[in-house]
Amino acid sequence: MIKYVAIIFMFTVGAINLRAQELNCQVTVIPDPSLPLTPVIKDIFMELENAIYEYMNDTRWTKDVFEIEERINCNLLITVAKWDGVGTFDGRLQIQASRPVYNTAYNTLLLNHVDEQFTIHYLRNTVLLPIQNFQYRDNLTAILSFYAYMIIGYDYDSFSLNGGEQFFRNAQQLANNAKSSGDDGWMAEDKKKRNRYWMVDNVLQSVFSPLRDCYYKYHRVGMDIMYEDIAGGRLAIVESLQLLDKIQRSRPGSLNLQMFLTAKSRELIDLYSQAEMKEKNTVVSLLKRLDPVNSSKYQEILN
Repeated sequence: MIKYVAIIFMFTVGAINLRAQELNCQVTVIPDPSLPLTPVIKDIFMELENAIYEYMNDTRWTKDVFEIEERINCNLLITVAKWDGVGTFDGRLQIQASRPVYNTAYNTLLLNHVDEQFTIHYLRNTVLLPIQNFQYRDNLTAILSFYAYMIIGYDYDSFSLNGGEQFFRNAQQLANNAKSSGDDGWMAEDKKKRNRYWMVDNVLQSVFSPLRDCYYKYHRVGMDIMYEDIAGGRLAIVESLQLLDKIQRSRPGSLNLQMFLTAKSRELIDLYSQAEMKEKNTVVSLLKRLDPVNSSKYQEILN
C-alpha cells in the first residue's frame, strides 16, 4: 500500500489486531416521495441501509493493512423508486469516493457515478455475507462488492501507476460471473456500453490506459505537490488531461472518460479560475474537446 506514510505494523499470532477495514463508507437509502412512509416501511428501509453499511465497512476487501486514517472515504446514496412491498427494490445508486490531497485538509473526488440499473432483493433480518471466490450469489452483494473493488482500484491508481490492477481484475471477475444472472447492469450485450460490465472492461482495455496514467499523474504528480508548488501542480494536471485526447478521439463520449470528467469538472473550474490567462485558455480549450457536451460550463474559468 503506497501512502504518504508507509508504515506497516506486523502482528504476531495472539497480538492485538489494530487493523482497520479499507472503506469508510457512508450509506443513505431514500424512498421516492410517492412511496407511503409508514413506520413499518421506515424500519425496512433503515434495516436495508444498516445492512449495506455493515457489508461495505466490515468486509475485508484486500490483504493490505490500513490504519484508521487511511480508510477510503466513500458514499452510497440509494434512491428507491419502486418497492413491491416484500423484498424487491428498484431505483438508482450514486457512488462517490474521494482521497485526501497531501498536506492539506482537502479531499478530491475520485469517482462520482450514478448507476441507473439498481434492482435488488432484500428481506428483513437478512445478514449480507461476503462473496466467496467472486461468485454471484445475489444482485445486492454483487453490486456492492463490484463497487467496493472499483473504489479501491481507483484509490490505488491515484497513489501508484496502475496500482489498482488487482482490484479492477476482481471487479471484472465479479462482473463476468454475474452475466448469467440476467440482472440488469451486467450484460456485455448492452449496446450503449454504459453498464457495470463495460465500466470495468474499459478500465482494463489498453485503449484506456492513458486514463489510468492520468489518474496517477493528476493526483500524485499534480494535486499532491500543490501545497508547495501550485504552478507546477497545475501544469502536471494539464499534462495529465492531455493524455485523454487519444481516448476522446478513439472512444468519444465513453463511459469511463465521462465518469472522470464528472468527478473533476467542478474541481478543475475552481482550480484554473485562479490561473494566468494563457493557462486558462489552454485548459478551457482542452476541456471543451474532452467534454463537448458540457463545454459551456468550462467557460466559467475565463470569467
